[in-house]
Amino acid sequence: MLVLQRAVKMVWKLSDVMRIACAFMIIMCLWLALWSFGASGVVASSIGDSGRWWLLVVFSVSLFWTGAVLCNTVHVIVSGMVFLVLIHGGREAASMPHNPLLQSLRYAVTTSFGSICYGSLFTAAIRTLRWEIRGFRSKIGNNECLLCCVDFLFHLVETLVRFFNKYAYVQIAVYGKSFNHSARDAWELFQSTGVEALIAYDCSGAVLLMGTLLGGLITGTCAVIMTRIKHSDRVIMMGTTAVLMGMILVGLAMVVVESAVTSIYLCYAEDPLLIHRWDPEFFDQMSEMLHERLQHRSSRGMQVLNHNRPGDRIQETVSI
Repeated sequence: MLVLQRAVKMVWKLSDVMRIACAFMIIMCLWLALWSFGASGVVASSIGDSGRWWLLVVFSVSLFWTGAVLCNTVHVIVSGMVFLVLIHGGREAASMPHNPLLQSLRYAVTTSFGSICYGSLFTAAIRTLRWEIRGFRSKIGNNECLLCCVDFLFHLVETLVRFFNKYAYVQIAVYGKSFNHSARDAWELFQSTGVEALIAYDCSGAVLLMGTLLGGLITGTCAVIMTRIKHSDRVIMMGTTAVLMGMILVGLAMVVVESAVTSIYLCYAEDPLLIHRWDPEFFDQMSEMLHERLQHRSSRGMQVLNHNRPGDRIQETVSI
């Protein structure tokens, strides 16, 4: 929450970033209008049910993939801008390059666009799966068989996270690496510096997701009220469509804040002194929190080792 608050304050001061987000929201609205026209044609066509179903599946994949590509393009643009602010110590610094936002935009839609499209296929699904397994793992009691199976799935997903994670877009924006190379380097950097202990407890993604869901519900509610007055037989269809479109547009706006959060984490892992120069008080709070998390992990590891000592198990068996 500390990082999320600082990210919101930073983005609020970067008016150029907000304008680029609004521009991409307009592009998203145009794409949604085009997609709705095509989907309506498929539903109204005389194709058989099986053929219509497969066409709708293709349209659904195109909707979510295009939405993810636009969101991640904004992610790369904002990450490049935020990283420049952190490196130079502020937006008003004399060392800041001229018109950095235009440079980030040109780089995102040309050189890095292939990596963005490739990563957009996997990152959201793998991140959601990781959250679900982590939550299910914390609720398991003493069922060792089930715990073993969940641990296997968790380590499998952790391996996928190593190659598909949202922090790769910051590396793409700053260094121009390929997507898999960026994701691997970012994850190894977090693990080698211990910052992964902070990321494991990061709740900014859940907060932004709740904001996205709330935006979709508000949009859907307004659409249902207006539709119920004139076309009461189309309430469900209009309400569902409005919820989906509202979530996509609000999620695109939330990406701006998420990009700032990921950039702060990566910059802190690469060179903490950059964060110290940007905001000394925030740096002290981050360092204190990281120290607490590492101590907590160390104490939990010692508890597990002491619990699994062979001598203790032999003594327990003998006593039984």
